[in-house]
Amino acid sequence: MIYLYLFITFFQIGLFGFGGGYGMLSLIQGEVVHHWGWMNTQEFTDIVAISQMTPGPIGINSATYCGYTAVHNAGYGEAMSIFGSCVATFALVLPSLILMILIAKMFLKYMHTATVQSIFAGLRPAVVGLLAAATLLLCTPENFSKPSEDLWQFTISVLLFIATFIGTKFFKVNPIKMILMAGFAGLLLLY
Repeated sequence: MIYLYLFITFFQIGLFGFGGGYGMLSLIQGEVVHHWGWMNTQEFTDIVAISQMTPGPIGINSATYCGYTAVHNAGYGEAMSIFGSCVATFALVLPSLILMILIAKMFLKYMHTATVQSIFAGLRPAVVGLLAAATLLLCTPENFSKPSEDLWQFTISVLLFIATFIGTKFFKVNPIKMILMAGFAGLLLLY
């Protein structure tokens, strides 16, 4: 039964996940952590970190890992967990595949009409909102600690967050380099 729920959940996320993978993160977290309870916030944060470091789109990588983890946490074995990752990944990609085939046929014909331009003008702020929500949902005590629990870890986490933001935004440092440098700094300062 978990496979059906995985399929429906990730199909809906794929259908309404405007803004790409980062826009989907808040939807994925809301479903797999808060609605279904397939994993906790710490596991989801680990999924996001691994999904960013592995090749491919973050939304698809997250779905693959979430499907595996959900089935594994439900008590199934390795093969069934791998099947869960396949179900979640396929369900996430399916709406995009269907919509892109339909849109590709229509878009070239109608892309310069006022109606299509108005639709895109309405979607842009929604995409920015989804990206902001994904960022805010990851600003949790599991990721930053709490000043009352571990002031050193909290301070280092906030400084790494600020340094990464400044490095990528203003100095245009490659995000992969920033991930590696932040991981190395975390290893040195928090181990």
